[in-house]
Amino acid sequence: MTKATTIKGGKFRVLIGDDATPIGYSAPCGFTQRSITLNKGLNEVNVPDCDDPDKVDWLGRDATSLSMTIAGEGVLAAESVETWLDAFDSIDSIPVKVEWEFPAKTITWTGAMHLESVEAGAANAGRATLNVSMQSDGEMVRTVTPVTP
Repeated sequence: MTKATTIKGGKFRVLIGDDATPIGYSAPCGFTQRSITLNKGLNEVNVPDCDDPDKVDWLGRDATSLSMTIAGEGVLAAESVETWLDAFDSIDSIPVKVEWEFPAKTITWTGAMHLESVEAGAANAGRATLNVSMQSDGEMVRTVTPVTP
């Protein structure tokens, strides 16, 4: 049996871009968990059976849109709090890069996203936490880069 090739959480990165040319990307400090969701919008249509109009229709689906959502959570880190607050205050979307670094290849999505929400919380005697959610603003371009020996 062949084992799956997996990656650790540190090889799953969410990076925020700066205003420089070219854009420089860095991972904000504090995330302990991150996730991306790839969404496909669909329209549904009933497809009738031409030979038996009384037969129950099957649904046909047509793709109408693609989007990406990023969610992250962790500690409220002084090193990145201004990055998150500046992104939230911005009327414009921000440059974002997502990387999945496997041993033989790296999959990267690059594009613009809006910081949709920032949620901070704290419990007595516990660490302050931060949750963020971002939504794509246009195409997130996917590239696959093989590792060269």
